Amino acid sequence: MDFKDIILQLAERVVKLKGLISTEEATKTSLVLPFIQALGYDFFNPNEVVPEFTCDVGTKKGEKVDYAICKDGAPIILMECKHWEQDLTLHDNQLLRYFAVSNVKFGVLTNGIIYRFYSDLSQPNKMDEKPFLEIDFSDLKVHLIDELKKFHKTYFDLDNILSSASELKYLGEFKNILIKEFSNPSEEFVTLLSRKVYDGRITQKLLDQFTPLVRKSIENHINDVFSERLKKALKSETSDEAVQIKNEPQDKKKTELPEGVVYMSEDGKVVTTQEEIEAYYIVLSILRSQIEPKRITYRDSQSYFSILVDDTNRKLVCRLYFNNPENKQISFIGEDKKEIKYKIQTLNDIFDYSEQLINSIGKYIQ
Repeated sequence: MDFKDIILQLAERVVKLKGLISTEEATKTSLVLPFIQALGYDFFNPNEVVPEFTCDVGTKKGEKVDYAICKDGAPIILMECKHWEQDLTLHDNQLLRYFAVSNVKFGVLTNGIIYRFYSDLSQPNKMDEKPFLEIDFSDLKVHLIDELKKFHKTYFDLDNILSSASELKYLGEFKNILIKEFSNPSEEFVTLLSRKVYDGRITQKLLDQFTPLVRKSIENHINDVFSERLKKALKSETSDEAVQIKNEPQDKKKTELPEGVVYMSEDGKVVTTQEEIEAYYIVLSILRSQIEPKRITYRDSQSYFSILVDDTNRKLVCRLYFNNPENKQISFIGEDKKEIKYKIQTLNDIFDYSEQLINSIGKYIQ
């Protein structure tokens, strides 16, 4: 099994077990130690993993950090662990103090679900305030697995990690700035854009007028980019794999279908639209880190479009009600077996229900 598969399995384990864990010690045993093992280190070997590692800090003797991961008997990573429900903050955290008095270049703060990797990129021997890498097993970003792999025992190379860490740090900071600006454009950002399109004096009244326009233009652009990518993905798939339409006549020509429609039953009652297929791919992108993508399928009907696990109605993920363009809805089945509907404006709104989508497949993951 390769490293990526190991990490994806660990993510499934975290989702399953976290609700059963009530103490910090259980968090370490059930979540953190399997993570250390996934990195290739033997936690039964004191030359590789030292629990309760002693760090003398100033006048304080015998201070301990939860784990030290070692190479050739010397610590290379210090790990401080919290309960899985506890927020992670470096404020007055002992990991800061331990890092300052050691020769270790990497510190990890974790609650067993989120792992924040720190170094001293800004000032030698002083831990940076912001992590250069964050792995969240409840919302695992697959592209970050390659960065995590660099910490594996087999691939660990200090210079290589430090080189990429600096780039990751600034990439992350730029991304956070863009996220904030895109969701709530600042006056400085709106002013910058306004000077590109308006030759007159930039007044507060003008900024108040342009701010909602900037926000809307950003939203439209993001939706356009995402839709275009989905369309390209659909075109690259065969009709059987991408559309998954059962028993469609071989001689049915696409030109017979109305614009935006990818399938229509012979009686015209069941209509599958391009928009529904794009929504399916959004759900697939959200769930692919939790379950094998090939297990996520769909079925269309007159009233709604169902997204399923293992192509069975007994394993419903969600339903989409897109027949009325003015009242699009996504629905989930609650614990009381009753259907709960939520109104959405655009396909992008589906991402707001990522947690519900992941929870809905929890009982189907094996």
